[in-house]
Amino acid sequence: TAPGGHIILITKMNTLAWSRCPNLAKACAPQRRAAVQRAPVVQVRAERLHLGNLAPAHGSRRREARKGRGYAAGQGGTCGFGNRGQKARSGPGTRTGFEGGQMPLYRRLPKLKGICGGMGAGQPDFVVLNLDKLEGRFEQGEEVTMEKLKEKGFVRASGRRRNLPLKVLGDGELKTGLCIKAGAFSASAKAKIEAAGGQAEVVAPRRKWTKAGHKKQVEALKAAGKDYAVEKRKRRAEACQRKGLVNKKRSQAKKEKAAAK
Repeated sequence: TAPGGHIILITKMNTLAWSRCPNLAKACAPQRRAAVQRAPVVQVRAERLHLGNLAPAHGSRRREARKGRGYAAGQGGTCGFGNRGQKARSGPGTRTGFEGGQMPLYRRLPKLKGICGGMGAGQPDFVVLNLDKLEGRFEQGEEVTMEKLKEKGFVRASGRRRNLPLKVLGDGELKTGLCIKAGAFSASAKAKIEAAGGQAEVVAPRRKWTKAGHKKQVEALKAAGKDYAVEKRKRRAEACQRKGLVNKKRSQAKKEKAAAK
């Protein structure tokens, strides 16, 4: 009740409305405070999830529209399929990308070449190394090979690059005379190496395996009185020894067993 005996019904008034009616705000202040104090605090405890009360969210699952089952389905007489044709029949219809018999889009578009198109033309043919990586890291007259570079961590060739030859490029300066063995040299790199008193030796590339070449190799070993399988095992054992992959205890036990026989 406001001054003057008038009854006022208070619903919702914002701060601006209360500021415009100071007398009304003062008169209704006790009722507002009492309403705030009497507001009940309800603590709602959520129900625990069990296998028996699991259900999808409301509205997330809808029944599938049954097309072609009469006018009562609500899609009209042809249900969006048209009157006749391949796409109006039952079954899968046409395949993806089919354009009625004309040249489809995926065949009309030009294809990329090289590495973008999935071909090997854009793949690197060499593991590249510049001269500035060698300066001050090898002694005078030391031999530099692909194996030494891998051991010292100057070249990290893994995956497809592990069998690629080395190519030395001419970026940087080289003041130490080194004997560098690589598959290829650029003109500037070769000139700088020779000017420093070193040597640029081109190593023959690794031969590509062919059936005819393999047959010639087996025949040559057979003519020399050697077995190809035995020679292959020897080369593999030597490679394992160079890489430190041989179990010395196991190899020693094998030698003792062979000597006992």
